[in-house]
Amino acid sequence: MPAEGQVLIEVAAAGVHLLDTAIRSGTTGGPFPTPELPMTPGREVAGTVAATGPGVDPGWTGKRVVAHLGWASGGYASLAVAAETSLHEIPDALGAEAAVAMIGTGRTAVGILDAAELEADDVVLVPAAAGGLGSLFVQAARGAGAVAVGLAGGPEKVRQVRALGADVAVDYREPGWPERVLAELDGRKPTVLLDGVGGEVGRAGVEMLDVGGRIVMFGWTSGEVTPFTSADIAAGSLSVVWVTGPRMMKRYGGLRGLETRSLTEAAAGRLTPLVHPPFPLADAAAAHVALENRATTGKVVLAP
Repeated sequence: MPAEGQVLIEVAAAGVHLLDTAIRSGTTGGPFPTPELPMTPGREVAGTVAATGPGVDPGWTGKRVVAHLGWASGGYASLAVAAETSLHEIPDALGAEAAVAMIGTGRTAVGILDAAELEADDVVLVPAAAGGLGSLFVQAARGAGAVAVGLAGGPEKVRQVRALGADVAVDYREPGWPERVLAELDGRKPTVLLDGVGGEVGRAGVEMLDVGGRIVMFGWTSGEVTPFTSADIAAGSLSVVWVTGPRMMKRYGGLRGLETRSLTEAAAGRLTPLVHPPFPLADAAAAHVALENRATTGKVVLAP
């Protein structure tokens, strides 16, 4: 049974994050300490409140909710415990999988987009545009009236990026992809790089930016932060901001406000999360392999 201040959730969908694969392999670092064993991964769950603990409003019982459980806190399960303070009632317009995508990936996306300040005259370069974050960025760029340029790995992912509304969709695994992007832009250059990939792709993006362009950084899924120097920044009159981590927490005073905004945007249809077909809970290992091999599109979820 849930303890004081907690609820028990019958899980309908659990989010899978690349960080979960690092926890499993023991390769976490920086702000993410290796957790003590035994542990159950999973930080995002959606489902129905089955029971409430002492001090919790019993009116939560039977409601559809979504919650971010914090650091490595037991989401890969048919039943999960969450603090009452972490709960959001799921809007009627959203399914459990979409709610899970927006409570974690979505909250990060709206924080990044707030910092990016996209405008109608922007050309927005989105690496990993078929991923959970990238797919939301493409939609947001189009919603702002900007030109959306999506990079993805493989023909099927490129097709999906086009379906999201990207004006230009290119396979970054093909040689000469930067030249193809510039050719399709017909004389224009990217003005914003939303960089969560880093490495060679990120560096190529920096080199493509127009004078006065903006680099919005939030990760390095390639394993390497995008390399550039202050001389690069000066030569292109570029501006750079690192969004995630302490800056985002300081700016918003916590993440709950971002979660609320994210769910509201999805319920209103302004942002629609791309969700990979759910993996059964028993196949969590297969979900990790697929995520590590970049064989997924959008948010990866488990369905108990």
